[in-house]
Amino acid sequence: VMQDKKHILGLHLIRCEYFVIVNVRACSTLHLSVTIRGRPEPEVKWSKEGGTLSERAQIEVTSSHTVLLIENVNRNDTGKYVLTTENCSGSKSAFINVRILDSPSAPTNLEVKDVKRDSVSISWEPPVIDGGAKISHYIVEKREEARKAFTSVCSNCVRNSYKIDNLQEGCFYYFRVLAVNEFGTGLPAETADAVKVSEVPLPPGKITLSDVTCNSVRLSWEKPDHDGGSKITCYTVEMQAKGEDTWTVCSESKALEVTINGLTKGQEYFFRVSAVNEKGQSEPKSLLAPVTVKDTSAGPVINLLSNSFSVKAGNDLKIDVPFKAVPPPTVAWKREGTLLKETSRVNVNTSDTTSQIIIKDATKLDVGVYEVTLTNSVGITSAEIFVNVFERPGPPSDLSVDEVSADFLNIGTKGRVEIAATKTHTSLLIRESVRKDSGQYTLTLQNTGGTTSKTVTCKVLDRPGPPAGPLEVSGLSAEKCTLSWGLPHETGGAEIMYYIVEKCETSRVAWTLVYGDMMATTCKITKLLKGNEYLFRVRAVNKYGEGETLESEPIKATDPFTIPSAPLEVEVTSATTETMTICWKRPATDGGSRISGYIIEKREKQGVRWVRVNKKPVYDLRAKASGLHEGCEYEFRVFAENAAGLSEASLPLKGQIYGDVSKYVTIETIA
Repeated sequence: VMQDKKHILGLHLIRCEYFVIVNVRACSTLHLSVTIRGRPEPEVKWSKEGGTLSERAQIEVTSSHTVLLIENVNRNDTGKYVLTTENCSGSKSAFINVRILDSPSAPTNLEVKDVKRDSVSISWEPPVIDGGAKISHYIVEKREEARKAFTSVCSNCVRNSYKIDNLQEGCFYYFRVLAVNEFGTGLPAETADAVKVSEVPLPPGKITLSDVTCNSVRLSWEKPDHDGGSKITCYTVEMQAKGEDTWTVCSESKALEVTINGLTKGQEYFFRVSAVNEKGQSEPKSLLAPVTVKDTSAGPVINLLSNSFSVKAGNDLKIDVPFKAVPPPTVAWKREGTLLKETSRVNVNTSDTTSQIIIKDATKLDVGVYEVTLTNSVGITSAEIFVNVFERPGPPSDLSVDEVSADFLNIGTKGRVEIAATKTHTSLLIRESVRKDSGQYTLTLQNTGGTTSKTVTCKVLDRPGPPAGPLEVSGLSAEKCTLSWGLPHETGGAEIMYYIVEKCETSRVAWTLVYGDMMATTCKITKLLKGNEYLFRVRAVNKYGEGETLESEPIKATDPFTIPSAPLEVEVTSATTETMTICWKRPATDGGSRISGYIIEKREKQGVRWVRVNKKPVYDLRAKASGLHEGCEYEFRVFAENAAGLSEASLPLKGQIYGDVSKYVTIETIA
């Protein structure tokens, strides 16, 4: 009987065990009254299965009954209550399952399953106490670490998991989940620690081989395009010797370069680099080609285009000295034998491939002989450079010697070319120089005393010319081919860094990038569509930009082999009431590709449709056709298959009329 805030239960405990279910609303009074009887008077004990009896529980025991009273009950009072009576004759128990009708307890096992740069996935399990009613849904909430209040993410989640989107990358969040039943919203389950919204970074950018010696390799790489929302702590460098299956961590670097020592001379190695943040390690980025460990050290070599530089007074002078040296050298500049001092007007800039002096507002004081010296562990070299600064000429004076006529020869004075000469100076000016202006220029001086000539080599620094053709296509199949080309005849005065390779279907206009940083002069093209016609083009890239393109002839993506010829001499060698055995001979040609199997088809004499006999290709020169009907006439044909496809169907037997490519056979039992 339920009366206001009191629930009274009467049980008569004599010889049997009882099991009763009692529902009580939260904040009511639980009143369990049980009648007992026994001789001698039994000892009475109340307990709660799987837990301890509430301190709020009041117990009353008389000779005829016992009462358990708990006021203002809550969800934690839910459970199985056990009344045990015992005397010298034995013991009896009553089990009363009490359900407090209330909102649920907190969900259990709340976990963060997956964290991305802008989302988090969480999961949980239902509450231990459902409040006496079915869980209808869950409420999911979030809170930024810097805020005090939770905000709702989903107010009607019917699953035990949820993906929370649109989070701020790099921020810390708390999450909590509350269960809901018909009596209200339960207690929250909350993540213990703040969760940072981030993920593993993207792989590093392009990896460059900087230096190779007989026992070491120096690598450098670019930062990833995205750090995953968390600062990159280091980069993991792994190596794998050619022929081995396992990768070995050889370095963990915080910088964007590393030198790996202790390598075996002559051995080839593969290298890859991964970025690491607090969430873990990115996918690895691999060096495009294996590295052979060998001694590539070389003494410095200076590649001066000219050892004399001239400038008008008041203009800036730039002296570029390109060089090659492994390892990179130290560079020292002198002027008139004295170490050059850098000032606000005179600056020296040196990289791994060039050293440059910039003199602002040049004057006569800057005239002289400059010497550059390059030194590395292999050797030392130097070069002298003559600098002249021209000022506005004064009035002419009489010469004490015969006049000299000057002429630049293999040159006209039209268009872009201008030649000027005075009694002491001559100049050649080529405006808007292009790559084709590179070459040797010869200056000839002549007077009554004789003739002399001087040849000057000029290189115009520009983008490279087209790669040397033709652009050859080899190894062609229906899906792939190999391209190869030669080095450009005109490099633009700078080293070719890489090539750009593109493809285009002749039925379309757009070109598609295949390789954007191909180091070699040959590459493999894959994922071609069978039967499509393609054009390919290649252009070289140096530090001045992308050069002119070399284009291939149209190429159709086809296999270098054809379908086989038809099988020969098809015949039926035996028959039963339900089966026939068909035999044949191999095709005269396999089309240039190995025969991978045979397909057999059958058709009733009066039928139209051909039906496969074998589901999978057979490899023998015979096959059994089953499921035939006695008294029916059948025709059979056989196809050979190779990598190019199916052959034509087999021909009829000579001297008999069976139609196009078939043989009619009446099924009958052969003794």
